[in-house]
Amino acid sequence: MNPSHHYTLSFSCPDRVGIVARVTGFFAEHRGWILSSSQHADADSNRYFMRLEVRADSLPFDCAELQRRFAVVAAEFGMEWRVRDSAVRRRVLLLVSTQEHCLYDLLARWQSKELDVDIVGVVSNHEVFRGLVEWHGLVFHHIPVPKDDKAEAFAALERLFDSCGADTMVLARYMQILPPALCRKYAGQIINIHHSFLPSFAGAKPYHQAWERGVKLIGATCHYVTEDLDEGPIIEQDVMRIDHSDSVADLVRCGKDVEKGVLARGLRNHLEDRVLINAHRTVVFG
Repeated sequence: MNPSHHYTLSFSCPDRVGIVARVTGFFAEHRGWILSSSQHADADSNRYFMRLEVRADSLPFDCAELQRRFAVVAAEFGMEWRVRDSAVRRRVLLLVSTQEHCLYDLLARWQSKELDVDIVGVVSNHEVFRGLVEWHGLVFHHIPVPKDDKAEAFAALERLFDSCGADTMVLARYMQILPPALCRKYAGQIINIHHSFLPSFAGAKPYHQAWERGVKLIGATCHYVTEDLDEGPIIEQDVMRIDHSDSVADLVRCGKDVEKGVLARGLRNHLEDRVLINAHRTVVFG
């Protein structure tokens, strides 16, 4: 028996009476041991969101059979849903350009088992971090992105993502704009860290934009990537106070600390299926 082995069910559906009773009743019928449960009813969209963790060894069938049987309930309520088996490790592909802080942080969390995933590789449009990545025993993929032929570079990235069986792509300060088709194909699977408190200062050089406006708070935003630049559903954000004496370089230095924490928390929430997308917004269960 492994009490830490669990299945995570997360879903959204049109709100109505009886959702919780039907879902929890389904697990009770099979003597399923619910470890945790979170719910949210959104009045504006009239949708209901729910996340449950169920002890795997309390059920008389495996994850595939759970999915097959629960599909009947899902169809009854018109759910958008998924079931995740905690025994199946998540597979993450990291992307980086020449800013190292987010990559360093994620690799340190991965090496210490705080980030308990399989990093299937690191992709960069530069060679700068090959030594660092290979020192960690990971595969480094150099995919140049020439200004006159970006299509082939992103086609190579798509082939790599599919061939290595990754389920999540993390732009850890990858300073390239992904093509719309790629964003649509992997909707909800690509996470970006943007070095501003979106929707303020989207696009290039947000710290310079913030300094020019004389802001007193700088921030960072972890969000899903969509074809609309820096406008994807927000997963996590944080801010840091600054003042009039801080230079652009000070903002960049301080902002890096915020970026690392925001990306790590956002990625963890995504990997634990705590994030459900609600149009342009998200529901994030703690």
